[in-house]
Parts: sequence; structure tokens; C-alpha cells
Amino acid sequence: MESTTMLLAASTLLLVLHAAYGQFPRACSTAQVLLNKECCPVWSGDNSSCGEVSGRGVCQDVVPSNSPVGAQFPFSGIDDRENWPIVFYNRTCRCQGNFMGYNCGECRFGYTGPNCTDRRNMIRKEIFRMTTAEKDKLIAYLNLAKRTTSPDYVIATGTYEQMNNGSDPMFADINSYDLFVWLHYYASRDAFLEDGSVWADIDFAHEAPGFLPWHRFFLLLWEREIQKVTGDDSFTIPFWDWRDAQQCDLCIDEFFGGTHPTSNTLLSPASFFSSWQIICSQPEEYNRLGVICNGTNEGPLLRSPGRHDRDRTPRLPTSADVEACLSLTDYETGDMDRSANFSFRNTLEGYAVPASGIANRSQSSMHNSLHVFLNGSMSNVQGSANDPIFVLHHAFVDSLFEQWLRRHQPSLDVYPEANAPVGHNREYNMVPFIPLFTNGEFFVQSRDLGYEYDYLAESGSIEDFLMPYLEQARQIWQWLVGAAVVGGLVTAVIASIISLTCRRKRKTKISEETRPLLMEAEDYHTTYQSNL
Repeated sequence: MESTTMLLAASTLLLVLHAAYGQFPRACSTAQVLLNKECCPVWSGDNSSCGEVSGRGVCQDVVPSNSPVGAQFPFSGIDDRENWPIVFYNRTCRCQGNFMGYNCGECRFGYTGPNCTDRRNMIRKEIFRMTTAEKDKLIAYLNLAKRTTSPDYVIATGTYEQMNNGSDPMFADINSYDLFVWLHYYASRDAFLEDGSVWADIDFAHEAPGFLPWHRFFLLLWEREIQKVTGDDSFTIPFWDWRDAQQCDLCIDEFFGGTHPTSNTLLSPASFFSSWQIICSQPEEYNRLGVICNGTNEGPLLRSPGRHDRDRTPRLPTSADVEACLSLTDYETGDMDRSANFSFRNTLEGYAVPASGIANRSQSSMHNSLHVFLNGSMSNVQGSANDPIFVLHHAFVDSLFEQWLRRHQPSLDVYPEANAPVGHNREYNMVPFIPLFTNGEFFVQSRDLGYEYDYLAESGSIEDFLMPYLEQARQIWQWLVGAAVVGGLVTAVIASIISLTCRRKRKTKISEETRPLLMEAEDYHTTYQSNL
């Protein structure tokens, strides 16, 4: 009853939505804009393009990364996502200061206020630490997003070529939840080749260095969108800590739906999510027809936890697996793909064995193991975001990325600048987002982006505690060394004076008394050294 009340209350919210994020801003989906190749919408605050009058941003030429990419995609100029977003737009808004958004109408992550000058830090909670009210609110918000058409964004239903190079736009409305399902699909879909075949060894969000920064950005946008749909600026994504889990603790009606009494793949009719329809879940059909997912409903949400291929995933990750993964010091290695050995990214993604860091394509571990284990909509890479558990799962993966960043304190240079698979170099604009952000811009700690995980904020680590002091020591190390040298000289002089004084007193004492000392000379110096 309480869940139903929360859902009805949320569903009656009056929505006042502002500029958001996604792929194609509605304002940039017309033939005129596509032909002009300029996506610089007006900010309503001052009625100027990109809010330029207010100093928020300017309309600027897109400068794609020119660093060479890996050999995994041996083509050029055949896919709309190459050098994103040049095929569609060669000018977009470039926001300044703490402003953000496709028209610079919002604040960067970690800032708020009318001029985006106030810092904020949100806390993401483990879902089993949430109160009943918080849990019910989460479910109500998800259902509201699933039933609210995005006022700011549309999805492309054809390639640029199918749009006659922009003269015949092909776009469709989509709800605020499915918008992000489509974004995840679009980044990971196969490439259409000129001869009508497809190339599957391409993915702008997985199997390479950008996997973690891309999903970090994706979750932040998803979180922001829910805040806008509901008008609740305090909303944060919860996460599911699946270390040492023996089953899907979330797969009950109280959370994300138990199993249907007469089907091993459908959700219980007592769950809100049993009525959800999924999209973008038929990649083979899209490839056969040479089309892009258009957001059409394709059937109910599927899930069958534990009824997966146990040869591929014998068990879910343990605490020991997580610790072994976090101990790897190299973010990326080798060809920077699924074959990378001793790569933290590849191991966390699940293509390498955590205990050894050696790549093994026959096994799915860590991040991948949860997708395999849930054995339904989540096990389809392109359509996996249909299942709301996707967000909680990836939030915990993001928290492990955060642990690694804090433990190893890597510089930005650690992230590959060149020769990564297409879409994954440091300065590559992440596909398919507008406004534009590079992979390297999200290779930073979460606190720089305005959020924190409750278990990291509470427990912290010895490295976190000592880091400010070590940084101060690094800045003044020359002064400290000098002070130590001077201190040593002063100590030596004082010791010499004391020694001479003691010798004089000793001679005087011996002349006055004939009984021996309690300690021999060697014992005395040993004790002195020890005490010192």
C-alpha cells in the first residue's frame, strides 16, 4: 500500500524540466540544423545561443581527437560514431566555468545555485541501508521516468546516410528511462559496413579503457535526469554491494521483482516491473535489416537469476576477488582490449581472472559475471540497461573504480592517449553524448564530481587519511631536509659539550672515591644509544 501511495504521488508531479543531457537535443533534430551542422541551442535565461550573453558558453567548432586508434576497427569514415559528433554537427556549445548542458543552462556535477558557485556532495547509499520510504520512492521514481516523455531529447531511428545526409531527419520521442537504454545500445551496437555486412568488434563503451569513465558519466547523467523528472534534487543512485552474494537479493517483489509463479523468465505479477516493456534487445534483427533500434516495445522485462551457464560463471565475485582486482597497479595494458593481462580495467570489467589478472575469454568474472548470472535482459549487452538492476550494479562497479583511484592516485597520463580501440583514447568525445566530454575528463575521483559512496565516506582508508599530510610534506620536503640537517648539527654540538662535561666530572669523582661504577663504559654507551 505504501509503495502504491508513493507511486501515485510521484505520478502526479507537475514537471518543470530544464535542459538536460543525451544524444540529440530536440532543438537540434531539424533538417535546417543538420544541414548547417551546428547544434548551439538558445538558453532561455538570456535568449542567446549557449547563454553567451550571460557568459555561460560559446558556440565553437568541434575539435575531434587526432590520436591514432587501435587495429580492432580497420575502417575509417563508415560509422556515424567516428570522431563524434562530426558526422552530425561540427559546432556545439562549449560551456565555461561551472556551467554545463547542451545549451550551457545547467551546473557542472558538484555545483549548484543560480550561478553554479555553490559546492555540493551527494552520498550514494547501499540499497539495503535505505529506509522503506527511500526504497519506495526509488521504485516510484523509476516508474515515473518510464512513463514520462523526454521533453529535451529524441533518439535517432536511422543513420546519417539513411537521413539523406540530414535533409530527411529520422528521430522519435522516447521516455526518460528508455532514453538511457537507447544511449547504452547506441554506444555498443555493431557497425554497418558499405557492403551490407556488419562489424561486431567495435564498442564505444566496453572492452577498452573508456569502460569505466563512460559508465561513470552515464550514471551521473541518469541520476540528473531522475532528479529533473521528479523535481527531487536530493535523489542519488543506490548501489548493490554484491561481494560474496549467493543469490540475487534484489530479485524479490519488495525490490525489483521476484520470479513469476509459472515462468522462470518473467517477473512476478506482484512487482511494478512486471508491466515494463523493453527496447533495443534484438541486435541480430537490426543487423539483418540494417536498421537502428527505434525505441519500439519488444516484450516484457526478462530475468532468470542463477539459471545461467555455470561453466562460464561458476559463482559471483567474492571479497577476495575484489581485493585482488584492486591490487593491480596498471589501469590498462597491451592492446587495451579484452586480451589485456594485468589490466585493472580489463579485470574489473570481467575478461580476466581476478586472482591472476590473466585474460580468459572463456570465463566471465567481476562486472560481467553479474550480467551472466541474471540471465535475461541484463545478459544482452546492447539492451542490458532495460533492467533497473543495471544501474545499481554499475554504481557498485563505479565504487570499485573509485577505490582504485584513491588507492593508487594515478595521474591523468595513466589513461592512454593513443592506440586504444576506436572511441577510447583519452581525448575522444564519449559517444553519443551532447554536450561533449572526453574519456579523460571522467578519469577523476568522485569527490571532484560531487558525489561519494556511503561505505567509502564512513570507513575511508589509511591512504585517504594520510594523503593531505603527505601532500603537504611533499610541498615542504626541502625545508624539512634542511631543518633535519641543521637539527643534526645542533644535536652533535650539544652532545659534544655534554660529553666533555661528563668526563671532567668523572675524573673528579674517581679521585675522590675508590669504589667502581655500577656500569662499565660499554654498557653505558649501549644504553645511551638505545634510549636515544
